[in-house]
Amino acid sequence: MVEMRNSLKFKVGSYLVVVLTIAVFIFSMVLVSNNREELMQQVTDNSGQLSRVVISSTRFAMLQNQPSYVDQIIQDVSDQADIEKVRILSKEGVIIHSTKKAEIGKKIDMEAEACLACHLDVKSRLESPMFGRSRFFTNQNGKRMLGSTAVIQNEPTCASAACHASTDEQPVLGVLDIIYPLDKIESTLRANTFSIFSMSFGFIILAGFLVSYLVHRLVYLPLNDLDKGAERLAAGDLENTIPVRSKDEFGQLAKSFNSMTRALRKSRVDLEDWGRTLEQKVKEATHELHKAQAESARSEKLASVGLLAAGIAHELNNPLTGVLTFSYLVRKNLPDDSPDADDLDLVIRETKRCASIIRRLLDFSREKAPEKAFSDLNMLIEDSVQLVAQAAQVNNIEITTDLDEELPAIWLDENLVKQVIMNMLVNAQHAIEDEGRINIRTRLIGAGDCPDTIGEPGDMAEITITDTGSGIPENDLQRIFDPFFTTKGVGKGTGLGLSVSHGTIEAHGGIIEVESTVGKGTEFRIFLPLGEQGDRGGEV
Repeated sequence: MVEMRNSLKFKVGSYLVVVLTIAVFIFSMVLVSNNREELMQQVTDNSGQLSRVVISSTRFAMLQNQPSYVDQIIQDVSDQADIEKVRILSKEGVIIHSTKKAEIGKKIDMEAEACLACHLDVKSRLESPMFGRSRFFTNQNGKRMLGSTAVIQNEPTCASAACHASTDEQPVLGVLDIIYPLDKIESTLRANTFSIFSMSFGFIILAGFLVSYLVHRLVYLPLNDLDKGAERLAAGDLENTIPVRSKDEFGQLAKSFNSMTRALRKSRVDLEDWGRTLEQKVKEATHELHKAQAESARSEKLASVGLLAAGIAHELNNPLTGVLTFSYLVRKNLPDDSPDADDLDLVIRETKRCASIIRRLLDFSREKAPEKAFSDLNMLIEDSVQLVAQAAQVNNIEITTDLDEELPAIWLDENLVKQVIMNMLVNAQHAIEDEGRINIRTRLIGAGDCPDTIGEPGDMAEITITDTGSGIPENDLQRIFDPFFTTKGVGKGTGLGLSVSHGTIEAHGGIIEVESTVGKGTEFRIFLPLGEQGDRGGEV
């Protein structure tokens, strides 16, 4: 109860009811007073008009000195209208005609009806109106009455009658006095007063209800929302917002409150995330540092391997060239069906294989800058597919392409990129033991779809090579780009193809990603920048 009395809604409602009650009460009193005055004035005017009618009606009978006609006229008037009585008094105050027969011939009591006597002296006659001089009084029975008097003057036509004196000697012949009961008028006034105050009371209730509703809707609800929102905010609940119910100042305040809540929620989330991920960030930074160190060590190892490979290749290349030359010379002198010829053919094949390995070692050890130009990547892929298609068909391997015709020309070294694609296709064929399928797809990707490891995100071309081969074990995925690492059998690979391919793509500003599932196949994705903005100026 105390909280209700202290609430804004209760205070506003109470003050509003008090102010409306006072204002409507004053207005009702003024209205009732004006209504009473107008009603009484109307009754007075009607009584004056009736007095004129009675005097005019009785004038002829008075001129003919026929008092019975006068009595009949005033009796008819009394019967027709709501009139208590009608009487005519002589100048001396004697009642000469009356609807109450018992008072005819009596003289009025001047003290009881003093207001009537003012019409009987000269001064009052001159100052008072001739018709409709009203007076209000209470009769012996306690009823309120209205008396309307009218002066009957002695006109020249009246003075010529035998019963009247001249106008100079007798200017006033008498007074017409009509008494009206005020019961119905008072009842009407009470009914009107009751109606006015009832409507006023109803207006107060309706106005109070409407204003209370408006205050509740426009003021109390927004303030209550703000109060509850502040309580939740103080309790640490930053998830809920308060409703914006309007576009006024309360609506702007609600929007500002919600903006503040969102800002606090974001700050708290940021703080929680920062605290929760601080250790993870430290671990990631440590991991990146170790990764950088490992990459540096790998680069140094690759450089050392390259130098070693170059030295070994140069040292072995000359002897192998001699062995191969003399083997050819000796083979020419032997018949084809000779056992020695078969042995020399084996020597020549293995020597060629050694020469091929040495050539790859030399390619790996040399630093060669890509010779780039804008080229058609789809055409380059189709040429590469044609080179390996025959061998794939022999091994029941189907090669399909899905090339994006909208792919623009790309800034690259055709020979180096073609070598990468050839190496990928050959590796895919080697991974398929019996029959299988290889799919090559190209597409254009936007900056938002680029891998996170790209240094400068932008539009790129993606080459996807998918095979249905044996797959690569998860433990080997991290090592497939290392020099001399291979999962192929002895004599089937040197382990330099993917390493050289990796260096070639990096020199073009791109990256190679790989996903593989043992028993299902492998997917290589090569990302190449479209233009010169991806050129890192690197060397293979």
